[in-house]
Amino acid sequence: MSPDFGGFGAGGSNGSSGGSLRDYWTDGSVARLCATLSELTGVRIELRDERGIVLDPDQDAEFFGGRVEPIDSSATVFPVRIGGDNGTVIGSVVVGSDEQSGSGSPSGIGVQSGVLIQRLGELIATMAKEMCNDVSELRVRVKEIEVLYRLNALLVAGGRVTETLKLTLDSALDALNLEAGAIMLLPEDSEGLSRMDLEDELERSASVGLSKEWLSSPLPLSEGREIDRASLDGKVITIQDLHTDDRILASDQVVDEGLKSFIGAGMVFGGRPIGVIRLYSRTERVFTGAECRLIRSIGQSAAMAVEQARLIKMKARERRTQRSLKIAATVQKRMMPDRLPTVANLDIAARFRPSYQIAGDFYDVFEVRDKIGIMLGDVVGKGIVAGLLMSAVRATLRAYAELSDDLSKVMERTNEAIHRDTTVAEFATIWYGVFDPEINELSWVTAGHEPAVLLTRDEDGKWSYEMFRGEGLVAGVQDGEEYVMERMVLEPGQVVIVYTDGMMDAVDFNGERFGRPRLIKAMLDSLEENPDADAEWITERIFWHLRQFRGLQKQADDETLVVMRAR
Repeated sequence: MSPDFGGFGAGGSNGSSGGSLRDYWTDGSVARLCATLSELTGVRIELRDERGIVLDPDQDAEFFGGRVEPIDSSATVFPVRIGGDNGTVIGSVVVGSDEQSGSGSPSGIGVQSGVLIQRLGELIATMAKEMCNDVSELRVRVKEIEVLYRLNALLVAGGRVTETLKLTLDSALDALNLEAGAIMLLPEDSEGLSRMDLEDELERSASVGLSKEWLSSPLPLSEGREIDRASLDGKVITIQDLHTDDRILASDQVVDEGLKSFIGAGMVFGGRPIGVIRLYSRTERVFTGAECRLIRSIGQSAAMAVEQARLIKMKARERRTQRSLKIAATVQKRMMPDRLPTVANLDIAARFRPSYQIAGDFYDVFEVRDKIGIMLGDVVGKGIVAGLLMSAVRATLRAYAELSDDLSKVMERTNEAIHRDTTVAEFATIWYGVFDPEINELSWVTAGHEPAVLLTRDEDGKWSYEMFRGEGLVAGVQDGEEYVMERMVLEPGQVVIVYTDGMMDAVDFNGERFGRPRLIKAMLDSLEENPDADAEWITERIFWHLRQFRGLQKQADDETLVVMRAR
C-alpha cells in the first residue's frame, strides 16, 4: 500500500480524523499480501475495513468494493488503529483458524506454523497501522502548510483582524474535519485572564456552527477557566468526551448544543496572550499528536497575523493623529506673533522652542491702547490638553487686556474664567506686562510665574541682576485670588528677561539640571561678551549657552524666552 496524497480518501473523511481504512487505500497491496499468504498457508488472512467488510485486492476502494462476511468466532482479529494505541479503529487483519481452511490444514500446518501465521497477521496489521499513521500525519502536515500559507499570505497583505480570524477558524475546522468552533480575543492591552468566573473578559471575534445561546452564555467553558489558562500557557487541550469531563461547566448546555469532543489552543505572540481557539466535534474524537501540532501552529500564525493587522491599524491611526497634530501645531504657531511690533524706546525679541508638536508654553506681544502688551505663560502638562488650555488662557487674557489698564483686574478676571471652565488639575502660570513708550514705564502682574530678571550695568561696566517675584497664585486654582500690579521706569540700556521653567529644566548627560543660577549666569555672560547687544542677539546667546550645556540630550520641556532692552 503506497500513500496517496491526491485527496482525503474515498470514504469521505480525511486522514487526520481516522475514518476508514479505505481512506488510505491506493493499489491494494496490503490486501494482496493477505491473499497471497492465504494461498501459501491455506489459512484465510483477510484485510477488512471498520465495518468488517473484506477488502478485495483487485477492487477499487472508490466504489466501496468488498464482501460482507461474518467473522468466525475462532478467528483472530488484529485491529488497525489510527492515532496511537487508544486511537480510532479504521480496519483490521483477520487470521482464521486451521478449521476455517476447509481442508484440514492441507499444507500440513502444525502448531508452530500456526503461531507463525498468527504472528504474520499481527505484523501485517502493525505495518498497515504504521503506514496509515504516516500517511495521516503527512496529510496533516500538508494541510498545515496550506493553512499556514494562507495565513502568512494574509500576514504579508496586512488584512483586517476580522478577515484574519475568519480565515483562521475556517482553515482550522477544515484541516481537522470539525463542525464547530470559535475564536475569542483578549482586549488589545490585556496581559492575560484576570477573572475566573465570567466569559466577558474575552471577545468573540469569529464563530462557526454554534448557536446564539451558546455564544451569549456568560459562563466560561471550564471551572476557573482552567482550559483557557492552560491554552494561553502554550498547551494544546484535548477532551475526548465533553459530557463526562469534570472540568466542564454547564454540561447540560454542552449536550443541548450537540458537542462531544474538544481541542483548543492559545494564540500567543512574543509571550503576550492574544486569544484562544476552541474547536468542537459533534462525534467523539481522539485527536492525534499531528493534529495537536497543527492547531498549535495555526494559533501561533494567527496570533502573528492579528498583531500585524492591529499594528497596521494602529499605524494608520497614528498617521491620522500625526496629521492632526501637525495641523494643530501649525494653528498654535500662528497664535504666536509672526513679527514683533516696533516699539519706541524698547527693543523686544522672543524665542519659543516646543518639546512636543503641541506646546503648553506661549508668548504674545501686541498693541493695547497706544501701549505694548507682553504676555508669557506656561500651562500645566504637555501635548494636546496643554495646547488647548494654552489657547484658552491666551485668548481670555488678551480679551480682558483690551478692557482695562488695571493689570490686577485683568489677571483676576482671567483667573476667574480659567477656574470656572477647567478642572482642579488644570492651571497656568502667567506673566503679563504693559510697556508705556511715552514714559518708559513697565507695569506687570504675575500669576505664580517664574520671577522676571532685570539686568543693569554700573558706571564701571559691571553687570548685575535683580529678580522681581510677583504676588499671586497660579491662574485657575482658586476663585477670588488677588494679584498685585507693579511698576518700574526702565533706564536706557537696562534689560528685562522673562522665561518659562523649561529653560531651567534642561538636563545634561549626567542628569544635572541647568537651573536658575546657570540661566542667570548665561544672561550675564552674554551681556559681558557684548554689552551693547540688541534683544535678538541676547536671546540667541542665552539659547546657545543652553545648547552647550544640554548637548545631544533630549529637550525636557517647552522653552520660551522674552528679552526686552530699553533704548
